[in-house]
Amino acid sequence: MDNADYRQNFTVQYCFPGHNASCKKDVRTGPGYIVLFVFLSCVSVCTVFLNVLVIISISHFKQLHTPTNLLILSLAVADLLVGMFVMPVKIMQLTDSCWYLGNMACIIFPIINGLSVLSSLCSLVYIAVDRYLAISDPLHYSSRITVFTMSVCIILGWSFCFLYVVVYMYFNDHFLPYQIYTRCHGECLVIIKYPWVVASILIFFVFPCSLILVLYSIVFHVARRQAKAVRAVVNGALSKNTGKVSSSSETKAAKTLGIVIFFYFAFWIPFYISSLTVEKLTTVSMVWTVFGWLMYINSSMNPLIYAIFYPWFRTSVKYIVTFKIFKSSSSRFNLYKEH
Repeated sequence: MDNADYRQNFTVQYCFPGHNASCKKDVRTGPGYIVLFVFLSCVSVCTVFLNVLVIISISHFKQLHTPTNLLILSLAVADLLVGMFVMPVKIMQLTDSCWYLGNMACIIFPIINGLSVLSSLCSLVYIAVDRYLAISDPLHYSSRITVFTMSVCIILGWSFCFLYVVVYMYFNDHFLPYQIYTRCHGECLVIIKYPWVVASILIFFVFPCSLILVLYSIVFHVARRQAKAVRAVVNGALSKNTGKVSSSSETKAAKTLGIVIFFYFAFWIPFYISSLTVEKLTTVSMVWTVFGWLMYINSSMNPLIYAIFYPWFRTSVKYIVTFKIFKSSSSRFNLYKEH
């Protein structure tokens, strides 16, 4: 009996036992993997839930139909794709090495993965540009940046990301016949060549990081200058109280921008820096898995950074969870009123 159990434990398992070229099956069921599975599953559910709240809020309430909120909506849609499609598949690959979704899904999934991540990053850049325009030229902002203009920019941004992902996959031989770019049946493997790793770092890391840093630095500088101007013209008994308010606004702006920049760099830098140390990246490599998940988790943090800090979001969530949005006049509720 003991010998039988010993042989059973060391029997090679295959993804598709009836297929001659089937991959070997590696099921990870240790305590560490169970904890990791539960944690990442919770992250996926929270990512979907938070981004759905953002999407419902901005889509339903007419008061939120503004150019800036369209960017938050675009960001939430991209992050929703990550939480709804990318994370569950990646969790499945962590617990079971086999690919059960078929050849076509193996071709489509990396495209959805790349599109959702890059569109999320594109939305972050748009938000930085929008805040820069709003604070640098507030008088002409509302006339130049309209809902239609912002919608066109968002469509162009998503289109560029989709085109780049398709070209990226094409030149990395992703669209070759299934038998060529997989080693066995039951595997979904994407190999990224080193020149394209460098190209991605330049296009989707160095440039966006530099732009976001420069724009946020200008925004913070202008905000501080405006706060000093307000304090300079205030005198008498009100000067002390106003100075406190201005200082508080300064501090809040600094913290918000600091959080944005910190999470952006914390989740993106490790993957791109480490990817330069290898000649090729594959979707089964530890580098791709660990640091790739940091980028995915960023999709759960974005709604917290860009939406939950807004008072209107907290108000809209109350209406959603209490089912008040089903009232006929709910779309015209005032979300900015003071309670």
